[in-house]
Amino acid sequence: MTLERPTQDPTTQPNGSLLWIKDPAGIHTSSRDNAYASRGLVVDTGTGVITEMVGAGSEPTRYDRVFDAAAHVVLPGLINTHHHFYQTLTRAWAPVADAELFPWLQGLYPVWARLTPDALESAVTVAVAELLLSGCTTAADHHYVFPAGMEESVDIEVDVVQRLGARAMLTRGSMSLGQDDGGLPPQSTVQDHDTILADSQRVVEKYHQGGEDARIRVALAPCSPFSVTRELMRDTAALATDLDVRLHTHLAETIDEEDFCRERFGLRTVDYLESVGWLSSRTWLGHAIHLDDSEIARLGAAGVGVAHCATSNMRLGSGTCRALELEEAGSPVGLGVDGSASNDGSNMIEEVRAALNIQRLSAGPSRVPVSRALNWATCGSAGALGWDNIGVLEPGARADLVMFTRDELRFAGSHDPVASLVLCGAHRADRVMVDGRWVVEGGSLPGVDLERVIARQGEQARLLMRDESNPAVLG
Repeated sequence: MTLERPTQDPTTQPNGSLLWIKDPAGIHTSSRDNAYASRGLVVDTGTGVITEMVGAGSEPTRYDRVFDAAAHVVLPGLINTHHHFYQTLTRAWAPVADAELFPWLQGLYPVWARLTPDALESAVTVAVAELLLSGCTTAADHHYVFPAGMEESVDIEVDVVQRLGARAMLTRGSMSLGQDDGGLPPQSTVQDHDTILADSQRVVEKYHQGGEDARIRVALAPCSPFSVTRELMRDTAALATDLDVRLHTHLAETIDEEDFCRERFGLRTVDYLESVGWLSSRTWLGHAIHLDDSEIARLGAAGVGVAHCATSNMRLGSGTCRALELEEAGSPVGLGVDGSASNDGSNMIEEVRAALNIQRLSAGPSRVPVSRALNWATCGSAGALGWDNIGVLEPGARADLVMFTRDELRFAGSHDPVASLVLCGAHRADRVMVDGRWVVEGGSLPGVDLERVIARQGEQARLLMRDESNPAVLG
């Protein structure tokens, strides 16, 4: 492991806050030609801001300490735009392992209805830890299951994210359209309209941080057209405008969803989105797969962001997001791992490889270079979340970065340091920094007993599956 060491330069202060991450093996900035940072960057660990990029043949204007990064490839912190942390409890569950989205949901809804605060705390810990270890510094979570006793789910998520040192966009999701009223989820998983809006306002006012140094932001996120009422979509959009926060939902993920919208609303999915006041740059969508050319143009013109969830879309057989066309139409495109029961993992660097490969199937390598896929996971994801000072390495940006080593067998014989992370399949970061603070060192989470975390998650997952009145759901 490369250790941080004080420089011998007499003009520096060994105990100062300016850290030069010096001479990396490779660097991808997501903002400019990487040559302007070939000798690394300087981070103010006190303020959590990048102060300088160091080009070839140069040294920093000022620095206090040096981290010798000769064995590392440096990227902006990866940003996950769509996840469901709680689903780490129901990974690879046999009854839905081979199901498409609607039967997959119908099989899992009764299990998720038994969530407890302890189970959620465990699930979020697992998800955030896994994301950090894969190089993810910011994650957007879509939590929409609020059975009785789970009214403080967002509060639990905030506590875990802060404890592990990540940055997050936590969404107050919702479901209000149960099976009794023509929706997909069972009644035990839905809440009434007024309860949802009241708690949405509560969590925004309590936790949302709007400043440049924000670590926690909150968005409002009715789950999907088949699980919330039209009225809730409209009123949530109005509340988001009043509170100046962003909007998130699933849209156009499957043909089943499109059929539902036609039958219930008499509209295609994007028409429905516009009818409830969501066709704006305040919105980002999960999936956005089944769109025609005119719908892509409308989303792009409105600046609606998209979370491309390649692995989940392949796992459920949902289809392929037209990420290139959406981006070229004007939509910010980012990447999401999606729920860990439809991806069965929470690894952002692996998601970059999945997105690269699935997009190359239709567009070819020349239109989807490695740099474009990395930008989806960094500056593209930041754009989708409307978070403008992360996802890049440049002066003034927050000091969120990830450093990978290439000393595994998978990299033997590789050449380009940056491209090898994606093409050879990097999967675990050596170091991760959030806001100028190391949260992963030597491939480990300081102060986190992973063996204990894993054991507790196994216990909580088994408890969640225990339902004597319904043996069919036993794991």
